[in-house]
Amino acid sequence: MKQINKAAVLGSGVMGATIAAHLANAGIQVLLLDIVPREPSDAETAAGLTLADRAVRNRIAQAGLDGLLKMKPAPFFIPGYASYIEVGNFEDDMARLKECDWVIEVVIENMEIKKKLFSEKVAPNMKDGAVLSTNTSGLSVNEMAESLPDNIRKNFLVTHFFNPPRYMRLLEIVSCRYTDPAVAEKMAAFIGKRLGKGIVYAKDTPNFIANRIGVYAICNCVRNMMAMEMTVEEVDKIAGPATARPKSAAFRTADLVGIDTLQHVANNSYELLVNDEERELFRFPDFIREMVGKGLLGNKSKQGFFKKAKGEKCSTIFFYDYKSGEYVEAQNPKFASVEAAKSIDDPAKRLQAVITGTDKAAQFAWKNMRDTLIYTFNRIPEIADDIVNIDNAMKWGFNWELGPFEMLDAIGVGYFVERAEKDGAPVPAGLKAVEQFYKFADGKNYYYSLADKSYREIARKAGHVNLSVLKRSGGMVEKNSGASVVDLGDGVFCLEFHTKMNAIGNEILSMVHKGIKRSEEEGVGLVIANEGGLFSAGANLMLLVMGIAEGAYDEIAMTVKNFQKAMMAIKYSKIPVVAAPHNLTMGGGCETCLHADAMNPYAETYMGLVEIGVGLLPAGGGTKEMAIRAIKLAEEYDMDPTPFIFKNFMNIAMAKVSMSAAELNQMGFMRQGDAVAMDMDTRIFDAKLKVIALAANYRPGRPLIDLKAPGRGIAASIKSQLWNMRMGGFISEYDEFLGKTIADVITGGDVPAGTLITEDYLLELEREAFVRLCGQKKTLDRIQNMLKKGKTLRN
Repeated sequence: MKQINKAAVLGSGVMGATIAAHLANAGIQVLLLDIVPREPSDAETAAGLTLADRAVRNRIAQAGLDGLLKMKPAPFFIPGYASYIEVGNFEDDMARLKECDWVIEVVIENMEIKKKLFSEKVAPNMKDGAVLSTNTSGLSVNEMAESLPDNIRKNFLVTHFFNPPRYMRLLEIVSCRYTDPAVAEKMAAFIGKRLGKGIVYAKDTPNFIANRIGVYAICNCVRNMMAMEMTVEEVDKIAGPATARPKSAAFRTADLVGIDTLQHVANNSYELLVNDEERELFRFPDFIREMVGKGLLGNKSKQGFFKKAKGEKCSTIFFYDYKSGEYVEAQNPKFASVEAAKSIDDPAKRLQAVITGTDKAAQFAWKNMRDTLIYTFNRIPEIADDIVNIDNAMKWGFNWELGPFEMLDAIGVGYFVERAEKDGAPVPAGLKAVEQFYKFADGKNYYYSLADKSYREIARKAGHVNLSVLKRSGGMVEKNSGASVVDLGDGVFCLEFHTKMNAIGNEILSMVHKGIKRSEEEGVGLVIANEGGLFSAGANLMLLVMGIAEGAYDEIAMTVKNFQKAMMAIKYSKIPVVAAPHNLTMGGGCETCLHADAMNPYAETYMGLVEIGVGLLPAGGGTKEMAIRAIKLAEEYDMDPTPFIFKNFMNIAMAKVSMSAAELNQMGFMRQGDAVAMDMDTRIFDAKLKVIALAANYRPGRPLIDLKAPGRGIAASIKSQLWNMRMGGFISEYDEFLGKTIADVITGGDVPAGTLITEDYLLELEREAFVRLCGQKKTLDRIQNMLKKGKTLRN
């Protein structure tokens, strides 16, 4: 298999088009093809077009491409990536498959249609050595392979993307009996690194791994819900984070996927799994078939198991009452076991707490877990060879916090077996022989192999830096309650945050200095990264509220100054510092990255200076950095700084947040030479390589002392625009006040344009403005609203 530079996607429906979009995100040229319409549309006929015109013949594929730019969530990192996709049709453009290194079939889930497409149109046009894959969600890859010639069979396999392809990490690879193992291995490596997917190897069985287990778990929720006379709202309170699963729980997940899609997968299981001991469970009750018949399909029809009705002041949530067939206003039920679990961060301990409770929620959770985990155990080796593939499939495909076998370890295998047997459940004999499924020893992670009844080392992915393994192996060199410094080897250290939401407080700021000192004295550089669910939600607002309530403004000023010192220590350290953010990177987290020498963000990084949402301005050097970057750009291009200042002001005043790492460059947050990591697993390793590269010829910087202030004139211009926006009803009076405060700081204060100022002076302006805003009641109201409701108050 050669390098993949161009791919063809056959089928431009939602799945085909979004796969094409994600290939474009990775910089791969894409040929998106679909059928020729039977006849011109009325609009095309009115325009004088016939079926001979390319615009008509490509209309279906073009509609798929056009639809991508309207979708939410956005399938492209940035809209401009759409230019990587070219459209065509199955009649005129199949010969162009010879240009492609990878052909992905994504047509309707019908075996005969797929086989006919392969034999008649695809096989005659495949380039020698090119890979052909199908995106089927459960049809037999071996049956499809029989329609292909021998020279293509060896390069044929399933690459099952999960929807939406940009955001869902899982990709299931299923080889047919003819697939060359080297091809499957190289495709897994390519898709993992270039597309950022988590790869699992599945067997040629209906619905593969994730859908088989995930849909079983939802079907089991339905059965137990009806048996225990519970509501869909009550079940979702239990089947979500309380039991180490996503916030979408069971029925909201069904709404996201589409209830018709869920029914299709369940029906497919029922029809094909004739020997499955739980086959009857996949036969959905009548009320779900009736919902599909009435068009209650979930999010795509804006009503499914849940729906939202917008009122004058707020929206009301309703849930579907399967007994009456009507919608009922949500009651927000409370269960003692679930409420107690909310305060537990560790998903394993959270699950254990709920399972061992005594209320109705605990009983439901136990029954659902018991049945699902026994069913999953029984699927080895039917659907996969080992527990690791199954656990990863559920974490990456259904966003479970723990995989099924990790759940068994969390509950305790011995406890699980004893309790299930008391219930009279059919506990497999093999499960009784296992003490635990995972263990750590001699600096390595091991899993229990059911095939040979022994522990095997979990394969280490090339370039995957696992901080938890390094720490447990003696790699942690500094630690406090908020952060750690970990030795990555080769003279590179990693500063890791580990507070709740990785909120930045005094502990983290203290460790910034220790991490830099350690790197300067014993190494060559520092990476700032962590393996939590997000990089950092920003500064610790609770501590700030306490300071405001006590009127401790001198202490607040000192805390801000300490924050600024830590950021300046990052910026002017004697060694290179590279930040590797991922997911949410807000406020102080963003400021941390802005002061690093370079960034290596994960592709899904949502970064912004969002302090205005809580009535403040960035005061950890964020406003200062936006001012300096604008001033430097103006000098570089010998231009008036006004447009650069305006752009960076808007980043702060509008609390702009990147919707992908690709947008960070447009926002002025990334520098030339910064790279985006598609693969979450290699993000820290890539940052380490960047540190080593920078260290070879590193020249430490010095605080700037000769900056030309943009001046009060630009501030006045910004303020006049803010006034116009308030008069137009676009912003509130307090938004205008905050905007004016930001304008004064980012332009260098009340000085004429060109006045020489220092970096420290900008930090002082920033700090004074921050403390001043802390004294405003409306700022306190915004902070309290964010802490209580997690939402921005526009007062």
